[in-house]
Amino acid sequence: MPRLAVVDIGTNSVKLLVGDISRDGVDPVLERSRQTRLGRAFYRSHRLTAEAVALTVETVAAFAREAVEAGAERLRVIATSAARDARNPDLLVSAVRAATGLGLEIISGEQEALWAYHGVRTDPRLHGRPLVIADVGGGSSEIIAGDGPDPHFHESLALGCVRLLEQANPSDPPQPGEWAACRARIEMLLDHEITPRLAPLLQHHANDHWTLIGTSGTATVLGMMTLGLTRFDRAGLDGLEIEARRIGDLCDTLWRQTLAERRRIPGLPPERADVILTGLAIYRTTLEHFAFPSLRISLRSLRYAALSEFPSLGTTPGG
Repeated sequence: MPRLAVVDIGTNSVKLLVGDISRDGVDPVLERSRQTRLGRAFYRSHRLTAEAVALTVETVAAFAREAVEAGAERLRVIATSAARDARNPDLLVSAVRAATGLGLEIISGEQEALWAYHGVRTDPRLHGRPLVIADVGGGSSEIIAGDGPDPHFHESLALGCVRLLEQANPSDPPQPGEWAACRARIEMLLDHEITPRLAPLLQHHANDHWTLIGTSGTATVLGMMTLGLTRFDRAGLDGLEIEARRIGDLCDTLWRQTLAERRRIPGLPPERADVILTGLAIYRTTLEHFAFPSLRISLRSLRYAALSEFPSLGTTPGG
């Protein structure tokens, strides 16, 4: 049973998964997440800053060392929205190689969506169930629908919690008109890019009881706030279902609070107290737009698929 690792560089945070691979899938051994905000101030220039790259690569190198200590035989490093949208991705690619000796795979939005789908479907509790997956990241959101090995529908939207926060730029505390404008922006993207293809699919299989799955840092934090957790609890979070009404109430509360007040909420990491506004807004609007009764949290992200589909000629951490 090989033990493999993947470091995932997102727009908001860097994540590590070390797992044992078997016929049954991925058995997680070690998971880490650290916010480095690679996409800070990115959407004005679409250029990665040296400061954000340095902090991100420092975290990548630390996670690579942790992977080795955890017994990982091979490691891959992937990057998503900010890296693929950047005008200067070579800054990140060269810095990762210099710090770790590893190559960086910048994956497409389509690959990100497919991996999110395949990662979630490694959960045996979801086999055969019709799923709509909303993977809300920092720079993009992937919406995928299917009930078998391959999805019926997938799309990567230029809509993420960091990108939307920079666009919405809410006051402290946010004003009612700012929430309305933020919601309208999300609705517009859903109407133009998702509804024309997803709505007919949902209606055609109306009796199949589609489940909306949330798999992202925002979804995990939403689960932690719902349960009042101060520490990550995989058993309690993975598979947790939260009613749409409860998410709406929480969203209304957060959009009335100051940043300082949000930083004191149990389960909400203080460094995420700004982006939780827009991340939660995306999930709430998606729930209500397609009339889903609840959101189910999945901790089986695209990183699970990245391990399951590991290149046959991978690299050794630090090699």
